[in-house]
Amino acid sequence: MTIDLYYWPTPNGWKVSIMLEETETPYNLIPVNITAGDQFQPEYLKISPNNKMPAIVDPNGPNGNPISIFESGAILLYLAEKTSRFIPHNPSDRYTVIQWLMFQMGGVGPMLGQTHHFRQYAPEKIPYAIERYTNEASRLYGVLNRQLSQVEYVAGDYSIADMAIYPWIVPYEKQGQNLSDFPHLKRWFETISQRPAVTRGLAVLSESRTKKFDEKARENLFGARQFQQ
Repeated sequence: MTIDLYYWPTPNGWKVSIMLEETETPYNLIPVNITAGDQFQPEYLKISPNNKMPAIVDPNGPNGNPISIFESGAILLYLAEKTSRFIPHNPSDRYTVIQWLMFQMGGVGPMLGQTHHFRQYAPEKIPYAIERYTNEASRLYGVLNRQLSQVEYVAGDYSIADMAIYPWIVPYEKQGQNLSDFPHLKRWFETISQRPAVTRGLAVLSESRTKKFDEKARENLFGARQFQQ
């Protein structure tokens, strides 16, 4: 059966569209325009109570029952287990993948997200914040570069860990980074960029990223609605 994908073309959204394309899982695309405030709609909050995307609804979940899942890392784990792909069965290798997935969820995503915010979207330029998060982005790139000097992919074989991390490296220039400073990361990035499923995953609603970022979008992404109960 077809999975419903609630999605907008951002690094977190790309993780799931890439995984669905890699596994050739049929999905029904449901746009969640976060610049227009779709993430605050009551029906969507029933699926994703943290008013973030992506989210999925699988009508054929565990024991044949419907299930909804929010948080991109949880979705990747679910799809990996459902399809028995891109996560090892061996416990040791499995936890290698999981720890690098958590590295993305707890470090790469939040820190690079803050780097984007203070370098691009903050209404005033705050030198301390820009320096702080740009330096942290560089540190995280260094962690990945060292890991990738030893293995072909982040956790050894290509896995959901790579699918989680790669989308956050796509906008590296906006994070103040130069991939030439991280040769092993650069090799990995270029290798993954050539995968057909990755190209297809990045293309989903790609035209929507070209729309002008206005004050309404700023309010929906960073304004007071985020804090309303």
